[in-house]
Amino acid sequence: MDINAILHGISIWALPVMLAIVLHEVAHGWMADKLGDDTARWMGRLTLNPIKHIDPIGTILVPAMLLVFGSPILFGYAKPVPVNFRKLRHPKRDMVWVALAGPVTNVLLAIASAALLALMVQLPEDMVWLAQPVASMCQASIIINMVLCIFNLIPLPPLDGGRVAVGLLPGRLAYYVSRIEPYGFIIIVALLFMGVLQQIIGGPVMGSANFLINAAMGTG
Repeated sequence: MDINAILHGISIWALPVMLAIVLHEVAHGWMADKLGDDTARWMGRLTLNPIKHIDPIGTILVPAMLLVFGSPILFGYAKPVPVNFRKLRHPKRDMVWVALAGPVTNVLLAIASAALLALMVQLPEDMVWLAQPVASMCQASIIINMVLCIFNLIPLPPLDGGRVAVGLLPGRLAYYVSRIEPYGFIIIVALLFMGVLQQIIGGPVMGSANFLINAAMGTG
């Protein structure tokens, strides 16, 4: 185990992971607030202060362990922003918009990171001290944001994709899907440790991330 490599990896990934996770959750709360549920605002969760969103396991331990063990896909999560769906003006419909706000935010962050990466590769050679680390962080940001976007769109409650499915499906089917939620996290962890989750999202994640990275670097 190369401690220098681990520390270098943390220095590159820590900020992009934190921003991706925190902004994902803030987006849920912000959208819910706009649609009638002010729970997240009153609980102080509409903030970029990472301390308000950090989950010791999901935000720190899980990404660190995946990084240490050389996982091809980095993954993490924050404390979910509280949403009271009954306070939404149109609960079933608005649930979809609240759920989609997180993944959409991750896509926008990935695109913004690609734009910054494109700027870094245009800097002169005498600014390599700035361009190289920022470019590495931009690439990490693109990857982690696409991981969070595509992972959360899996139609399994309590993931965002599960919320979207419940919001779009007719009553009886929506009810059956919603019943999965108490077991959803267990299913996700099992799929992660069996390597199935990586196989499901690995192709779409790396395909979309590589597209943005290559486009930014002019190699696509």
